[in-house]
Amino acid sequence: MNAIGHESSAALSALLDGHRLTIAGSLVDQVRTVDELMTTSGLARAVVLQALGVLRQVELVEQTGDGYTLPVGRLRALAAAVSDESTPMDAVIGYGMTDDERKVLDRFFSGTTLTQIPTDRPKRLIVLERIALEFDLGRRYDEAEVDEVLHTFHLDVAALRRHLVDERLLSRTRDDGVTRYLRSGGRTTTDS
Repeated sequence: MNAIGHESSAALSALLDGHRLTIAGSLVDQVRTVDELMTTSGLARAVVLQALGVLRQVELVEQTGDGYTLPVGRLRALAAAVSDESTPMDAVIGYGMTDDERKVLDRFFSGTTLTQIPTDRPKRLIVLERIALEFDLGRRYDEAEVDEVLHTFHLDVAALRRHLVDERLLSRTRDDGVTRYLRSGGRTTTDS
C-alpha cells in the first residue's frame, strides 16, 4: 500500500468508531465548540475530546479558535485517493489460468469485480471463459439464476449474458415459455 493508501486507510479507520463518526458528522460545514458537540452528540466531555484528538491526528478535524470544523476539501481528497487506488485481482479469479490469461484478468478485475467488459474479443473471451466456470456443467439455469451469478462480477448482466451466449459458452433455450441457460462451452475446470 502506498503513502496515500496508508493515509486514506487511517482516516477511514478513524471514522469506523461510532463516537468519532458522530462528532465528524456534527462538524460538517460548521464550527462547533466542545460544549456544543457534547450537546448535539449527547456524549461526555472525555469522549468528545478523545474523538476530536483522533480525528485531528488523521486531519479530519481542524481547530479554529475555540471551535472545531471538518474540512470538506480533505474528505473530497480522501475520497478521490481511495477511488484512484487499485485493488488487485482476487487470486481466486486467476486460479488455474495461464500466466498470460492472469495478466488479462488482472487488467479487468478489481478484487472479484469485473471493472469493464473488454472490447477486444480475445481479451473478452478470456474474461468470459473465466466467468463461465461459475456455471455447473449439465445444470439448467433460469435467467434470474444466471443474472444472480453474473451480478457478482458486473452490473451489466444483460451484456455479459449476451456475450456468453454469442461466444457459445452458454446456450439459451425456451422450455414451456421459460428461457433456460445451459453451460455449453469453455473450460470444464480451472486446470490449464
